[in-house]
Amino acid sequence: MGVAACGKSSVAAEMAIRLGARYVEGDDHHLAASVEKMSHGVALTDDDRWPWLALLERELRCEGPVVVSCSALRKPYRDALRRVGDVRFVFLDVPREVIEQRIAARSGHFMGASMVASQFAALERPDGEPDVATVDAGGDLGSVVEQAMASVGGPAGGR
Repeated sequence: MGVAACGKSSVAAEMAIRLGARYVEGDDHHLAASVEKMSHGVALTDDDRWPWLALLERELRCEGPVVVSCSALRKPYRDALRRVGDVRFVFLDVPREVIEQRIAARSGHFMGASMVASQFAALERPDGEPDVATVDAGGDLGSVVEQAMASVGGPAGGR
């Protein structure tokens, strides 16, 4: 979990391989209208996000272990995903200036540089949430994945 361009997709995909789990890309589950809004620099509202989170909840309820990449920026969003059962989160923490550099360097993604401010405005840091590990995601992918793997210690009840 974390803001756009923090590395969620890359880290989650690698974690899924290492854990022998199914990988679910959260961005693939956004409604078309939400993708359209974001591609035009319009931040999503809670009303936009609840149907998306419901789809991710459904994915988490499927049989077998699963790793989901999902922004889960606010505590109520994380709480919605927690309803599934034993879920663990890895918060990929990256300074805003690094996020701005990463977004500027990538192409072909609906989340543009104009959305960085809204991502950080929406972020409710998960400090003190017992099922959330915070990982400094400013380094190379390998070290971030190692930290993330160490933080979860293996599959959490199949999720």
